[in-house]
Amino acid sequence: MIPHALTIAGSDSGGGAGIQADLKTFSALGAYGMSVLTALTAQNTRGVTAVHPVPPEFVAAQLDAVFADIRVDSVKLGMLANADIALAVADGLARHRPQHVVLDTVMIAKGGHPLLAPDAVAAIRDALLPLASLITPNLPEAAALLGCDVAADETAMREQGHALLAAGARAVLMKGGHLGGDESPDWLITPQGETRFAGLRLPTRNTHGTGCTLSAALAALRPRHADWPTTVAAARGYLLAALRAADQLQIGHGIGPVHHFHAWW
Repeated sequence: MIPHALTIAGSDSGGGAGIQADLKTFSALGAYGMSVLTALTAQNTRGVTAVHPVPPEFVAAQLDAVFADIRVDSVKLGMLANADIALAVADGLARHRPQHVVLDTVMIAKGGHPLLAPDAVAAIRDALLPLASLITPNLPEAAALLGCDVAADETAMREQGHALLAAGARAVLMKGGHLGGDESPDWLITPQGETRFAGLRLPTRNTHGTGCTLSAALAALRPRHADWPTTVAAARGYLLAALRAADQLQIGHGIGPVHHFHAWW
């Protein structure tokens, strides 16, 4: 059966992240993609110049329209923009109860532009964490959710992953891209234990949309895998290949996107 994956996220006019990256990832991994837009952004490879949030009631209307007619096997949550939108999404998910929910705690764009209002952090932590099957914070995002310093090593990463479990998350993928050095390890923290995923840092500046792509891959692949460790391994393999092929695209003059369709063109 072909999985049906829903992304609830913002639009990237440059096509490298957000809804656009999610739908590309779903398609590349053999899932039927659907979308609920939470915000419009004016952006390109050089950065974000404007953000226009979608009214929360219209976000809810989009979400309800999809669930009213189409089977949803998994959901990916990306940019939520503000507390009202986060709460509207939480209410919708509580009503419809999809089996798999991947929460990518998007807060800052690659170029440094804020994508989440400060008051929305608490809404995400309190209302969405308990509804998510897996959350995928990078190190600054994990620190913001916990109100602590950014992890500087893998020991702190693991400790913060367990703290997020205690805060209500059911599983946490701590992403180590912000650590220094040649390696970019991730740690999957679940009530059943810990799994380390090693990975060398690739020599490319074209990394726009990596977080969106990874979380979308997790949502697309989870219905086909027995557990999160095997899902994470498959999703990271897809992202690694997309990063290796990123320089082929030559998109824009800033931080270019990964190559979602590297297996085809």
